[in-house]
This record gives sequence, C-alpha cells and structure tokens, in this order.
Amino acid sequence: MRLGYGTNSIGDVDPLEAVPILAEVGYRSLAITPDRHLLDPFAADLTAGIDAWRRALGRHGMACVVETGARHLLDPRVKHEPTLVSPSREARQRRVEFTQRAIDIAAELGADCVSLWSGAARDSADSDTFWQRLTEGLGPILDHAARRGMRLGLEPEPGMVVDTVACYAALLERLGHPAGLGLTIDTGHLECLGERPAAAVIARWATRIVNVHVDDMLPCRHEHLPLGEGDVDFAPLVAALAAADYAGGLHVELPRQAHRWLETAAVSARFLAGLLPPP
Repeated sequence: MRLGYGTNSIGDVDPLEAVPILAEVGYRSLAITPDRHLLDPFAADLTAGIDAWRRALGRHGMACVVETGARHLLDPRVKHEPTLVSPSREARQRRVEFTQRAIDIAAELGADCVSLWSGAARDSADSDTFWQRLTEGLGPILDHAARRGMRLGLEPEPGMVVDTVACYAALLERLGHPAGLGLTIDTGHLECLGERPAAAVIARWATRIVNVHVDDMLPCRHEHLPLGEGDVDFAPLVAALAAADYAGGLHVELPRQAHRWLETAAVSARFLAGLLPPP
C-alpha cells in the first residue's frame, strides 16, 4: 500500500507545485481530480498539461489514480451535475463523454484506475428507470476503459443511487459482473451508512477494490473529518487491506481542510504510517 493524497484536498497552491512537497512528507500516490484549473479535459493545452504531470509524478516516484468528482466542471450552477442518472439523455451523454476523456487522461498518465460514481436521483423517476439510466451510461464507459486498458472503480456515495457497497453488488448483478468495474472504497462512507465492520466488507470485496479514499466520519453524517476525529476504526480496516494484498493508494480525501492542506497532509501521513505493515 502507498500513502496517497487527493488534489481536491489541496488549497491555495498550484497542485503541480504540491507534488514534491507531498513526496517529502511521504506520499507516493495522488488522486488527481481533473478540473478547470487542473488537466481540464476540454482545454486546448491538455496534452502539455498531461506531459507536465507525467514528468512531475515520475520525478518524485508517484503513482496516481484519476477521479471524476469535480464539483462544477460540467455545470457551473449545480454541483456534480450532470451525472449518469440525470433526467436528460443529452446531459447523461455529457457525463459519459467526460468520463471517457478522464479515462484517456488516466491512460496517458499510467494511472492505476479511474474512479467514478452513479450520481444522485434528481427527479421523480422510479427505481427501475434510475437503474436503466445508470447501466446504459456505464456500457460505453466500460467499453472505452477496456480499449484503453484502464480499470474503473465505482465509489458508493451517500445520497446517490449507488450509495452502499450492497448497491454496488446489485449493480454488478445487473451488468453481468463485468471484470472492468472495480470498487472504490471510502472509509468514511462505510461508517456513515453503517456498513460494518469495515474489515469484513473489505475482506468480502478484496478482489474488486482498486482504490481507497481515506477520511473519518460519524454515523449518518456525510462530513469528511480529519483522521481520528470520527468513529472509523482504522487499524482493522488497514489490516484487512493488507491481508487482501491491496497494493494501491490510501488517498486522504479531506477537501474541507484544503485551506490547511500541508498540515493536514503531514498529520494524516503520520496517522496512517503507524498503521501500515512494515515494507
């Protein structure tokens, strides 16, 4: 396992300039969220940006994953919209095309995976309709990922159509268990929605886990907290990942701490380093 940090938790500096600083702190993986100011998939200078990031990651021995959770990249008015379950077919297609571009970026960077989520139900459609929208949208995304040799990690997110690992299991069933659709685990989300013990969830889904987001949380409250300030029991969780031979990043995701990102990165690294097995 590698200590990792998310670019969505870096504030007030160019994330590219934060790479060597995070490497000094001990991080060896980055969860990169393309956004208007960072590898914008629609920018004319995207190729140059990818080259700069590839050089920086290589220079500092960093692996990476690519996240698709930019808040307002596709819609300046509504956070995280459109999604794969939005009412408009045209809007859903925008999400598909954006995710395919994120897959292309990830392939160029040599990323471990691309992380995505379902989206929230914004209209009064019935459950079957939401599932149909989601599976239809994931089809071309899975195909494109397979062509680019890229793994996907779907993240169950509180408040979204796929909010729990149990719902992820139902999605796999509907899709016919595609090999390319892995699982992104968020430690806080497991606690928030009562999927306990987390170690047992990890053991059950070990072969599907391709990405891990690390944050603390309280039951029934979707608020990312600094490590040690919530109810997540990290020691058995990390031990379960080690027992499952998970070799990816443990990506600290604390966007509300972005204003104090370096302190947060240092404290989080010390917290996690004490739980990791010896190299």
